[in-house]
Amino acid sequence: MFQINCLNPISGMGLDLLTESYAITDDFADADAALVRSASVHELPLSDKLLAVARAGAGVNNIPLDKCAEKGIVVFNTPGANANGVKELALAGMLLAARDIVGGINWVQTVKDDENVAKLVEKGKKAYAGTEIMGKKLGVIGLGAIGGLLANAAASLGMEVYGCDPYLSVEAAWHLSHRVHHVKSNEEIFATCDYISIHVPLMDATRGMINADTIAMMKDGVVVLNFARDALVDDDAMAAALKSGKVKRYVTDFPNAKSAGMEGAIDIPHLGASTEESEDNCAVMAVRQMMDYLENGNIKNSVNLPNAEMARSGVSRICVFHRNVPNVIAALTSEVGKHCNIENMVNASKGEYAYTMLDLSAAPDDSMIAALTGIAEVTRIRVI
Repeated sequence: MFQINCLNPISGMGLDLLTESYAITDDFADADAALVRSASVHELPLSDKLLAVARAGAGVNNIPLDKCAEKGIVVFNTPGANANGVKELALAGMLLAARDIVGGINWVQTVKDDENVAKLVEKGKKAYAGTEIMGKKLGVIGLGAIGGLLANAAASLGMEVYGCDPYLSVEAAWHLSHRVHHVKSNEEIFATCDYISIHVPLMDATRGMINADTIAMMKDGVVVLNFARDALVDDDAMAAALKSGKVKRYVTDFPNAKSAGMEGAIDIPHLGASTEESEDNCAVMAVRQMMDYLENGNIKNSVNLPNAEMARSGVSRICVFHRNVPNVIAALTSEVGKHCNIENMVNASKGEYAYTMLDLSAAPDDSMIAALTGIAEVTRIRVI
């Protein structure tokens, strides 16, 4: 019986997939696996029993990836499961920036009790006039699950769309509309586009990528949309650009102490994935990946350890986490070969860590497990 701890409320669409081999526990310390959305795992002690943490969403800033990797705890996320929800909100963000909808709604509330409100609206609405997005140029930086959907949708709405992604996968390219112009550098997008939407992961290379220097490359009156991560944008540089008029609007789904009070910014309270559909999709994907790992050892969409999948064969399966150094595979197969045949195997590595699955012709005995555990580079072993 696998014990599952839910650190946040998880959609029933996902939890309903759990079979009689699973039970929900309120005790994180007793869990074989944990399901999480936004709760922080950094302060929680990681027990030796814990095998996996499945994040029902894409971002994993709330999980100690290195500590989990060191203990052989697989951390999963669910890339693409909430992509449509974020795409739709990004489209809404463009419309909010193009037309002062928020300002107009707030103004109506100031005159709502006047008996002449209808006349006041007709007279005052000109103060909130805007522009249309059709025919405008949109630059999408990052053409993954969300950026690709946004680019396609904007092209369908009549925008002239430019996309940049040096790491564009073959699969993502197949799904990209032929109407999206692929450019080779962000600088071309900065210089060309009326709207710029960023959809890249936060890492050292992308932190503060929208800054004083890159903003200076942009067209006057540009609209910048950030539905990825707040730290991709230098808040001080953005505040200065909004004040000068260089940037017309900054739309972000990640309000912080600086952006929340920034004149000209439209701050949305992190609603990108806050739809019933997104929460259901993320939960289903997270639970399925977690179950496949617990039951079969298969790893898909791990963010801290190698991905590896193999159809079951043989009598039993051994899953080994180890350092990504030479001669470990030889040592593993040599020890196993002393006891039984290896019917199938797969090995994958990611940085300093590696993962090997071996399907065996017989169940391993205690002496085999002791010998494998004794290999210095081995950090964790599971027998399934």
